[in-house]
Amino acid sequence: MFNIEEFDIKLDTEFVGRNFIYSDEVDSTNSVLLTSKEFAQNGTVILAEHQSKGRGRKNREWLSSPGQNLTFSILLKRDLKESKINMINLGAAISVAQAIENLYQLNVELKWPNDVLIGKKKIAGILIESTSKGNKISKLVVGIGINVNQPNFPGKFDIPPTSVRKEFHSLVSREKLLSEVLNNFESILDEAKEDYKKILNDWRSRCKMIGEKVKVVDEEKTRFGLFEDIDDDGFLILKQGEKREKIHYGDVSIR
Repeated sequence: MFNIEEFDIKLDTEFVGRNFIYSDEVDSTNSVLLTSKEFAQNGTVILAEHQSKGRGRKNREWLSSPGQNLTFSILLKRDLKESKINMINLGAAISVAQAIENLYQLNVELKWPNDVLIGKKKIAGILIESTSKGNKISKLVVGIGINVNQPNFPGKFDIPPTSVRKEFHSLVSREKLLSEVLNNFESILDEAKEDYKKILNDWRSRCKMIGEKVKVVDEEKTRFGLFEDIDDDGFLILKQGEKREKIHYGDVSIR
């Protein structure tokens, strides 16, 4: 059972998570915040023990054992610029990485565009969705799934999964981890208003694929080239000979 009091004591934010909803089961935490008129406060966080329709990028199913992990979403309604949404994606990944590093001294890597890894195994993923009015974003929802205390992961996966428990060799406090992630995320949002370059550099420092030859799969199209860098908006720059191409989304793997 998630201890809301323990979580609240460790939360040190102005607005992120100050309106906190805990649920045994929802279809998807992202969907709840995107469609709900009741939960409309900026910074609202909903945590669900089970998602009947949990999903990752490209509508891939996200499976999580109830009571063992963290599956939650954060609602943002202010300072939303479409050109900088990917920065929020990178910032969310950094906030998870920093929390795991600070609390458990584990070596965390980031994989473009939205995966958090330990030892090449996936420990967390991020899914950002939004609604618009006219040409303006009215709601942005940051969905985060972290494998925390799950001991094993039956099935086949493109990237093998792991959990904090498996890597730290001990059960960990979900309450402490969630509060740490949210504290970091609000700090990163504040930093982003002043300087996006810090987010880019923090993300780069944790990405081991930059400089490697990679394969990028986007729906039916496959590209090969050098993962040269990310640009000022956080998109992948793929170098093919003398040609450079900006990649907005896709699955990236080492060749």
